[in-house]
Amino acid sequence: MIIQNLVKQAMSEDLRPFGDVTTKLIKNDKIIKAKIISNENCVVAGLSLVKATFKYSDKKINFKTKTKDGAKIKKGKVIAVIHGRAKGILKSERVALNFLSLISGVATITRKFVDKVKGKKCKICCTRKTVPNLRLIQKYGVKLGGGLNHRFNLSDEILIKDNHIAIDGNIQKLVKRAIKNRKGKKITVEVDNLKQLEKIIGLKFNRILFDNMNTKNLRKGVKLSNKLYETEASGGVTLKNVRKIASTGVKRISIGKITHSAPAIDFKLNL
Repeated sequence: MIIQNLVKQAMSEDLRPFGDVTTKLIKNDKIIKAKIISNENCVVAGLSLVKATFKYSDKKINFKTKTKDGAKIKKGKVIAVIHGRAKGILKSERVALNFLSLISGVATITRKFVDKVKGKKCKICCTRKTVPNLRLIQKYGVKLGGGLNHRFNLSDEILIKDNHIAIDGNIQKLVKRAIKNRKGKKITVEVDNLKQLEKIIGLKFNRILFDNMNTKNLRKGVKLSNKLYETEASGGVTLKNVRKIASTGVKRISIGKITHSAPAIDFKLNL
């Protein structure tokens, strides 16, 4: 149902108010065969949305995948073969490729980060830095890339960040208030420095998030926290430094760019 709603919304955006006025000019609505091909190496993701997008225009379209979600593929790989009437295929082409490009882009960049920390006991996590209304499919891409989904929305867990602390004024009292009102929710506390950590260490919460800390202080923080809390690092993470960060012993690294800045993968539809 979620997939159908996303497809309907995307297709409506592309067709309002008069439909595909160019394709309407074609008189010969013959049965054609089309192939979706990758123009670059990537992790493919989003095939179910692609299929649903073509089916939206014509339920009789036959969509046959030549790979599966999460597969690492080479440039030139045929992703899927489509049989059906020309008008339905042309009408859905761009929206289908947009879904595929976006989700595959997220999966591909996530896999690159995951590969960088191989051998370390550290998970790559996404954040809430997602395209509005497309969070579900972006987080799906993260999962297919081997990453871990962080909280989906503000209701999932209590995450005390720097702005909460700045407004409230007392990190220790705020954490104690969170513990008292947790109602079964996990609690994560973000700290910018070791002094903040010292004020709350020993309190009963779940995870400590070290934000924008250098590796020297991060290593110290992890050593202090490891037996008490799950540890996570964030801020300024790149493919060049992610392994160094993982080497501090931190258990999770959260990275906004795997969703908000994932390069789209280039796919084409050939007749």
